[in-house]
Amino acid sequence: MVSDIAGELGTALGRTGMVRLGADHHRLTVPVARGELAVDVIGDVTAERVIHFLPGGGLNVAANYCTAQGRSLARFLADHGYLVIGTTPREDAVPPEASDDCTAWGLDAHRADLQHVITAAEALTALPYELLGHSAGAALALDTAARTTGGTGPRRVLVLDTTGPYDPATEPELVAKAEALTDLLQRQLDAGARTVDPGLKGLFSRAATAPDAPSGVPRPVPQQEGGPGQFSNLGLLHYALTHTRDLPGPANWIYHRGHSSGTHAFGPTPAEDRFALTHTPLAVWAEAVDRLGSGLQPTALLRDLAAVWAGRTDVHRIDWAAIRADVVWINAELGRGDHDSGARLIRAGGARVDYRVVPDYGHGDVVWSATAEQDVWASLLPGR
Repeated sequence: MVSDIAGELGTALGRTGMVRLGADHHRLTVPVARGELAVDVIGDVTAERVIHFLPGGGLNVAANYCTAQGRSLARFLADHGYLVIGTTPREDAVPPEASDDCTAWGLDAHRADLQHVITAAEALTALPYELLGHSAGAALALDTAARTTGGTGPRRVLVLDTTGPYDPATEPELVAKAEALTDLLQRQLDAGARTVDPGLKGLFSRAATAPDAPSGVPRPVPQQEGGPGQFSNLGLLHYALTHTRDLPGPANWIYHRGHSSGTHAFGPTPAEDRFALTHTPLAVWAEAVDRLGSGLQPTALLRDLAAVWAGRTDVHRIDWAAIRADVVWINAELGRGDHDSGARLIRAGGARVDYRVVPDYGHGDVVWSATAEQDVWASLLPGR
């Protein structure tokens, strides 16, 4: 039974608690230095392989992989013979007043936490394992695969909408932006800004409690009689999801358009704006955000990710050619877009890489779209 597997894994990890979330879904609370991890175990003893889930920045396993209109990605892979082990990073459980603990929580610290869970799982089962990550979690999966030593390591790395290094030969302007962002985040860290709040929790809260109220943010439309007016709270939420790139934010340029595919047509007044999401229902987005803990992202983690995009090996280096696992890399056209430099570097090292871009998908659609099972997840299965 999965309860036995979860119990044994929890014992190996020194868990402080375990809750049952379903017949084959248990969540462990695992202590680590100056924090704790949440580890979800989903599946049963008939599993043929293990897959470790790594959530995106500011997300947790429950929000990222267990939320859906129908069958979630966690359930999809469990139904296809996987024992799913999802590790939620320690920042999810950190209250804002304790964010000083996040000073050194960059990619190295996240990789050490993940390796703690992988090692315990390997000792428990002889099954081969794979890594699956979304966004920042995908960068962590690739970094972990690149640093695996000895005869054991992931059989496959499944990458969902992330950014590797931009190509300095063909994308010098993006390299320059990433270098500037790396330096900015380091200055913020030096000045005491230990975490970054993406603001999604606040956006959803205001849209739920006062959807028609003015948001305080002017609409980006030409001056009209009476002025362009302000977004309503609900309108701003939709615009932030579908046109993330167009809103202020030091890293919003990394998206080709936004977190979610959708439309936003401005009317003569804010009340006459018309907007809709294309693939992921707003209710699924709301459920995912409601499942978040702190929702915070460590500044050190964002700095390391920006360094990866810039190829700043003096800050953080992923040895792409050292990755030996097969890689399936699926990006979203409107999310991180078509930038295959990382995939090409892995392939040049001798590993097999299946790289593709899903058209008309936003950054979050790869895990929450109502049709993601057909559009994205089927390509993650072995032999596809």
